[in-house]
Amino acid sequence: MGGRYGDDDGDEVSGLGPRTDIELVEQANTTLYETIERGDHEALSELWLDGQVSVVHPGWPVLRGRGEVLRSYALIMANTEYIQFFLTDVEIDVVGDTALVTCTENILSGGPAEDDGSVGPLIGQLVVATNVFKRTEDGWRVWSHHGSPVLADREDDDGDDGEDDDADDENGPPGRL
Repeated sequence: MGGRYGDDDGDEVSGLGPRTDIELVEQANTTLYETIERGDHEALSELWLDGQVSVVHPGWPVLRGRGEVLRSYALIMANTEYIQFFLTDVEIDVVGDTALVTCTENILSGGPAEDDGSVGPLIGQLVVATNVFKRTEDGWRVWSHHGSPVLADREDDDGDDGEDDDADDENGPPGRL
């Protein structure tokens, strides 16, 4: 059984009754982001399946295989002084032993520390993400993560010079490759 509302065959939580697959996947998804926020690479590696996994970080090519995926997170963690995720629009579907989570990652991150040790300038970013989980004997594990940046609306640009901004844009309008 699966679907948007899951089933009631989940783990027992003392005093709270059984947890549904939806709740268990939601917890696994939350744990993924909390682990990245903490920069805990060892804990992050425990959340991913062994074997063939994949990740697409915004602006990166597809990375396949556990080693490549975990190296990418090590690189991100080593170069990110501060990161916090606020997840919105979270939707979870479970079919059998596979779960699909879609969400919007509202990301607040900071660059390298200033000379006085404080966090560098904070930057906000929106990313739409798809996380695929697979049920294992040890619980739900990440199989794939794909994050795509949300492009800013060009109508918000301050350059109101009366000219058609898209007319001579060599890259074309946003969203076109």
